[in-house]
Formats: sequence, C-alpha cells, structure tokens
Amino acid sequence: MKNIPYLTPEKIHEFIRLALQEDVGAGDHSSLGSIPQGKQGQAQLIIKEKGIIAGLQLAEMIFRQFDPDLKVELLMYDGSEVKAGDIGLTVKGSAISILTTERLVLNCLQRMSAIATKTHNLNQIISHTKARLMDTRKTTPNFRLMEKWAVVLGGGLNHRFALYDMVMLKDNHIDFAGGIRQAIESTKSYLDSKKLNLKIEVETRTLAEVKEVLDVGGVDFIMLDNMDYPTMREAIRLVNGRFPIEASGGITEETLKDVAECGVDFISVGALTHHVKSMDISLKAF
Repeated sequence: MKNIPYLTPEKIHEFIRLALQEDVGAGDHSSLGSIPQGKQGQAQLIIKEKGIIAGLQLAEMIFRQFDPDLKVELLMYDGSEVKAGDIGLTVKGSAISILTTERLVLNCLQRMSAIATKTHNLNQIISHTKARLMDTRKTTPNFRLMEKWAVVLGGGLNHRFALYDMVMLKDNHIDFAGGIRQAIESTKSYLDSKKLNLKIEVETRTLAEVKEVLDVGGVDFIMLDNMDYPTMREAIRLVNGRFPIEASGGITEETLKDVAECGVDFISVGALTHHVKSMDISLKAF
C-alpha cells in the first residue's frame, strides 16, 4: 500500500464499515440463530483455479475489523501466482464471526483476483515492448478502491483515480469547449485561478488534432483514441517524444500486441475492471 496514494488505512476501514453495514445490517440471523454463542471454529481459503491472488491483505482487515479476536494467518502474498488446491489463509475464532464475514471476504477476493489475473495475462502479451498497461475509471461504484488496487497487484498501472486528481480533456470536453485550443487554454486558466497543480491529458481523434495539441502545448500527456495502426504510428512520429502517449479506445486482447508495437508509452484498457469473471475461491471449515 505504501506507493498507492489513494489506498490509506482510513479509506479501507471506511469501505469495510460500509460493506459490513450493507451486508450484515442488524445482524446475521442465520448464524446467530443456528450457532451457539461462544462456539469456536476455523476455516481455510481454498483457491480453485489458476491465476493471481489479490485481496488477502484486505480479507485479513475485514476479519479483524469485524472481530478483533479472530486469528488470521496469511499463507501467501497478494500478487502471487496460485493454482487449484492452494490455501490462501486460515482464520480461527468465533464461528459466528467467521460465517458473518465470509461472503464479504469472498466477494472482494474473487473479484480482485480476477482483475489481477487479467492484468497479469495482458501484461505478458506486451512485455517485449515499452508500453505499460493502465486501468480507467470504468469501475464498479463504491468498489473502485479495491479494483484499482487489484490492477496494481496484477502488475498494471493506475490511471487517475477520479475526476479530481487529474484533468483529462476528452472528445465531449473539446466539442463543448469549442475546440482543442479553447479547451486547453480555458483549463489552464481555471487551474491557475484555483491554484491547482494537476496534470493535463488531451484526447485526440485525428492527426490534425494531434498537431493542434503540439501547437498549443502546455499539456502532460496525449491520448490517441480509436486510431488505426498507421495513423497511430504517424502520430507517434509527429509527437517525437515531446509528450508521453497513451493509446485508448476499444483495445482488446487480440489487438493489444499490435497497439503496443506501434510505440506508445501507455495503453489503457477499461476491460481490466469492467469485463472480468470472478475467480473461483471458497472458505471452508476444517
């Protein structure tokens, strides 16, 4: 968590508090009604398919925030490669507490591990290039913190976390502003007036727009949106290293390698967080 500025203990604890409030409410009546008070138990987290595990540290925090007396032992690290049959952790203590927190723990681990696994797999495709894989804001409301954490655990980079920590002038901003020059100049004036030191990225759809950004200047990144490969390579030639370049828009596992080999610095893929199948993981008493 040290090098992820948005990932603070306070924010994680608040996420857990709200998630438990949503799931537990007035109480887990199934467990409270069927399990004797004081009954002790133990369970283990069983991995059922190959991939990258993510969320173990979060699972430990969930267990302990709900019941500080639960004893959790992590048997592997987040970001580790796992296979079917591996045991990720064990938890011992109140059987009621284990059962009450089980679903929240699994929901987080299953989705985070799916994201980390997809990120890892896509990274392997472009590992021979300089391009770095990035996520987007296409995340699940109220679960962005964990989804972006999972991308990092899978070896990817986080793009901006939200609307407030970076300026991205996309096609609609440019069109509503009246053009690229107007959008950039108005944004710089706004940031100066608010004394905000934020990086600016501009989305471009054509070579003419790339040239206009180069003419106006004053930005930090240029995005190439939905460009074909010849256009992308020409745009990179025009920029000539003056700004880092991000490719975005409809990039799939099948096209990722070709995009990376065009010479871009970053590739953003929304599917990292919005198009994954949860990893099969279970928590079983033993």
